[in-house]
Amino acid sequence: MQNYYYIALDICSFLIPFLFSFEKKWMNFIRFWKPFFSAIILVGLFFIIWDIYFAFENVWGFNNEYLIGIRWFKLPLEEWLFFLLIPYASNFIHYSLEYFFPKLELSKNITQSITIVLFIVSLGVFTWNLDKIYTAASFGLFSLLMLFQMLFQWKYARRFYLSFIVIYIPFFFVNSALTGSYSENPVVFYNNNENLGIRVGTMPLEDSFYCFSMLYGSVLLFEYFRRKWNYSLSMSVKS
Repeated sequence: MQNYYYIALDICSFLIPFLFSFEKKWMNFIRFWKPFFSAIILVGLFFIIWDIYFAFENVWGFNNEYLIGIRWFKLPLEEWLFFLLIPYASNFIHYSLEYFFPKLELSKNITQSITIVLFIVSLGVFTWNLDKIYTAASFGLFSLLMLFQMLFQWKYARRFYLSFIVIYIPFFFVNSALTGSYSENPVVFYNNNENLGIRVGTMPLEDSFYCFSMLYGSVLLFEYFRRKWNYSLSMSVKS
């Protein structure tokens, strides 16, 4: 039964947020399925390509004893599902917090100050660790995202910085489950020559930064698609 470990983790993480998406009394979040899934899939494709490359470079690998055995381009089926199901569940938390706590947001100045600090720190880590592929990629992408946030000052960060604190709790437990906290061996194992060697529990520190980039990137894309979708809908109604 342990070969269902990873896929069960994917499904259990996704199932409750997905079912609550159909709740019509409050959010009725499923009405945004088209822009939301479009954003998740497009951002997910980027990270899947990243994942495939790192798998071929032996930056990380997957333990067959926790997998059902289906692989494409060295990635197990469970890993492909991860980039669809986990972002859905995670960002559902963000939009739930936005719905139920509409005043929960940082000021523009505080958000910008946090962004500047995160940019400086991540750029420094990236610059000093170019010889470590995973460290350079995760911190480099994060610093680029923070640079764009500094320049464009997207309002969504005012909520997402707070949401990510909440999102990080289930993310920590899911990634810990993948990196060996609750199993005899890790589902995902890493080449520590390609990361800082700093662990949050059992998961590499880099995982936290790629997670933020993936989730906030899909939020930005979703907001763009949502505005575009709403505009197209209003035009069709008028015609």
